[in-house]
Amino acid sequence: MASKRNVEDQILDAARACVEAFGVRRTTLTDVARRAGVSRPTVYRRWPDVTALVADLLTRELRHILLAAGAVPTIAGGGSSAQGAGSIRAQLVRHAAGVARAMLAHPLVTRIVDTEPELLATYTFHRLGSSHRAALDLLEPAVAEGQADGSVRAGDPAVLAHLLMVTVQNTVTSHHLFADVLDHDGLVDELTALLDGYLRP
Repeated sequence: MASKRNVEDQILDAARACVEAFGVRRTTLTDVARRAGVSRPTVYRRWPDVTALVADLLTRELRHILLAAGAVPTIAGGGSSAQGAGSIRAQLVRHAAGVARAMLAHPLVTRIVDTEPELLATYTFHRLGSSHRAALDLLEPAVAEGQADGSVRAGDPAVLAHLLMVTVQNTVTSHHLFADVLDHDGLVDELTALLDGYLRP
């Protein structure tokens, strides 16, 4: 018998396929259940509607992006001068750029940003979601370690981590505003310069 986690991942995988193919508005929990090969009550017991299901799906996908971008830097993983390529600041900026690049290429994220950006409004303007919390749990200690190695400027690590995260998120979700002047690689390069300047002592 499949574990609860396996069933949930199976449903989330099916939801991702539906949303990528049809968009959120045209996806129903019945569609997801059918694609996942489970009964409708199995889906409805876990998620009351498609919006809740997509929110959990986005959280899962963003967590995967964070992990795929590589380990958040630590002093032990640095080993170079405070201002060099191995500094915590340099590693943080590379990590943030990797996350941005992955988000810009992710089929689910791009589908939602391109066709249904209002779904992200709550998490862009009103409150932090669980994926934000996961990112902050990784970023805040790394910022503090960058301050310890001298590569990150003074300031409340929580504030710096929040601004780092929000800057990456807003750059990705606003990428169409740059379309006439920058491709995705150029946008990530400019984001890298922006974040490095913000964190530099």
